Amino acid sequence: MRLVGVSKRYGEVVAVNTLDLEVKRGEFFTLLGPSGSGKTTTLRMIAGFEEPDTGTIELAGRDVTGEPPYDRSVNTVFQDYALFPHMTVGENVEYGLRVKRVGKDERRRRASEALATVRLAGYEQRKPNQLSGGQQQRVALARAIVNEPRVLLLDEPLGALDLKLREQMQVELNLIQEEVGITFIYVTHDQEEALTMSDRIAVFNEGRIEQVGPPTEIYERPDNAFVAGFVGVSNTISGETARLVAGVDRPITVRPEKIRLLNPNEMPGPSESSVTGHVRDVVYVGAHTRFVVDLDPGGELVVLQQNLTQSSMEALEVRGQPVRLAWDRRHNRMLEETGGEAG
Repeated sequence: MRLVGVSKRYGEVVAVNTLDLEVKRGEFFTLLGPSGSGKTTTLRMIAGFEEPDTGTIELAGRDVTGEPPYDRSVNTVFQDYALFPHMTVGENVEYGLRVKRVGKDERRRRASEALATVRLAGYEQRKPNQLSGGQQQRVALARAIVNEPRVLLLDEPLGALDLKLREQMQVELNLIQEEVGITFIYVTHDQEEALTMSDRIAVFNEGRIEQVGPPTEIYERPDNAFVAGFVGVSNTISGETARLVAGVDRPITVRPEKIRLLNPNEMPGPSESSVTGHVRDVVYVGAHTRFVVDLDPGGELVVLQQNLTQSSMEALEVRGQPVRLAWDRRHNRMLEETGGEAG
């Protein structure tokens, strides 16, 4: 699937600005960004619910820019599931096939296979109101994959679920996508969700794509300050502090889990960057503690430390104390000063 020079305006508002994007066949591809960044508008143009003002949309090498949704080999799964409450689970899953006038026996066979794929074999006769939120989401997914689309579009489909169920469904979606082999294009504003599930991620900001790449690349090697701040904790230093710490005139970022917390007089290793400061705040969250450190040259860094032996009382005692921060220089990432602030 490919987008070339795609733009969309709503009056004076530019929702999507001259977008170029290519998604590989069978890929789990995520559109990640804050609200209003253009990711859902992009998804709706791929689906055919919106028509771009400029540019072309290709599916399997065919230009579908002006085609209606029902003529494109795509299906969409929404956050609200959109199940028919008066129909059984089986009837909901069969619905698209019935519209296409597929025979009754084949409809039932394919619906049963789709329900088995989403781990709901035997649920055909139940009604949607007899299911949990996670089960309803799986029915919506079965209804989409039963039509065997080339591309499945998912618009924040797990947003209505609680945290534990959402984490379970992330694993399930990955397994299902691998099993059916359909290209998934997934929209979310949740960075952890994107990092967990995706083969590749496109980070959106103000109608443009800031960076495209695998999760490890997006997290470990952000291209600019916006990506560094939006995907994970913003940990950027610049100006005089960047010159003192890394000897560069550009902003640098270092991820909080890469930083060690030392006594102020303790010397760093020969291959480490280092800076002194005072602990302004301590947040104990069980498995780890987050320290916010005001740096002596200016700016701040967040440090994330696993609580392997440290208790909550020991962690909190560090508040207000002078410290030295140290980390391997390889984890310094110089940033372009483009990109807006994370929303």
